[in-house]
Amino acid sequence: MRPTLRCLLVFLAGIPLSLAAASISPRLWTVWLCYLGAAITITGVDALLALPRRRLRVTARVPEQIFIGEQGVARIDVAAAGWRRAAALEVLAELDDELAPQPPVRAVLRPADDRTPPARAEVPIALVPRRRGDLAVRAIHVRWTGPLGLIERRAAIPIDRKVGVVPNLGAVRAVAMRLFADRDFMAGLKVERYLGDGSEFESLREYVPGLDHRAIDWKASARHRKLLCQEFRAERNHQVVLAVDGGQLMSEPLAGVPKLDHAINAAIMLAWFCLRTGDRVGMLGFDERVRTWAEPAGGMHSFARLQALSAELAYHPVETNFTLTLAELSTRLRRRSLVVLFTDFLDTVTAELMIDNVTRLARRHLVLFVAVRDPSLGTRALARPRSLTTLHEAVVAGDFVRERQVVIERLRRAGAHCIDSTPEGFSMALVNRYLDIKRRELF
Repeated sequence: MRPTLRCLLVFLAGIPLSLAAASISPRLWTVWLCYLGAAITITGVDALLALPRRRLRVTARVPEQIFIGEQGVARIDVAAAGWRRAAALEVLAELDDELAPQPPVRAVLRPADDRTPPARAEVPIALVPRRRGDLAVRAIHVRWTGPLGLIERRAAIPIDRKVGVVPNLGAVRAVAMRLFADRDFMAGLKVERYLGDGSEFESLREYVPGLDHRAIDWKASARHRKLLCQEFRAERNHQVVLAVDGGQLMSEPLAGVPKLDHAINAAIMLAWFCLRTGDRVGMLGFDERVRTWAEPAGGMHSFARLQALSAELAYHPVETNFTLTLAELSTRLRRRSLVVLFTDFLDTVTAELMIDNVTRLARRHLVLFVAVRDPSLGTRALARPRSLTTLHEAVVAGDFVRERQVVIERLRRAGAHCIDSTPEGFSMALVNRYLDIKRRELF
């Protein structure tokens, strides 16, 4: 219990009042004593009428799981047992550092009716995660005053409720439901609708006018004594490896979410599409060394394993070692595969080793280089120089944009396919490029 600013002003107001009375007559100095006694009495009455701390009951309902990049809500129930009057409260949640701090929320305890005398209120607290992991709502701090606003009471109620922040599977489900509602969407998924689109043998059919003469199988035609043509389908059972960089550059937040989580969300979505089309998917997590590895495997049952491995990818403030990790990846892959490399770079100098190792990897495998571009770089590079600071930022941002284009172009010339997209269109750009590579049968 502590006095408020209003209480302090009430007591300070007696000073000019007593000075004015004493200036009129020295006998009126007792006015100060009367005023002081009245202020103390009013303050004591306000303290007696305030909601007692022992009557306060606080409980919290916290979601068990939140997707990274989305917002959860914790419901704080505040009740006053045996209290029939309304009371104004201010509720503040003490959150982990990786949950964005929230401002205090004002609420009013109101008795529902005569049958339910305890006054109660429900306060929503937004939970905005900055990173994945097991985070917690530590405590709830409640502050309230008496009916006159002279005395303030405070209470800290420990909660310690855990909330798990996991990769965003909601986007995967939403896109999957939207895209796969179209039966003719993807080559290799519905075989009967994509005959002739690939190089994998499907069946023989009798020749009819209009079919390609080059597809006639002369040996089969001789055996069956009629012209037969070969039909093909889009090839399945490719090997796709999702290599996700967890180094210090991938910990930088973009749109409130670290680049690593943007990469994980896109990797999970791509893995789902690859498994649905019959390909085999593996995963590599690395930074200065290989952290996680999963052999390429097919079937939708493998998706749960990839999801669990992606959730284990942690943030490491270390420099990425491309020489070690990509060399180890090459030794583990025995057949030509599509290697989807999720990483980032700063400039041409720091990207030199990365380019050399990606070039070496691209000689044997098909490499899809994927990076998340910061949209603020282009905005600052094209900003009107209204001040000297803005001009300096525009020059530096322009240099970064040009060097980023140089690195991407060098990777393309080395034989790698490149995606450099903003967070908004990152996942869909990756899926579209994979579908294009699959239809063209580049691996």
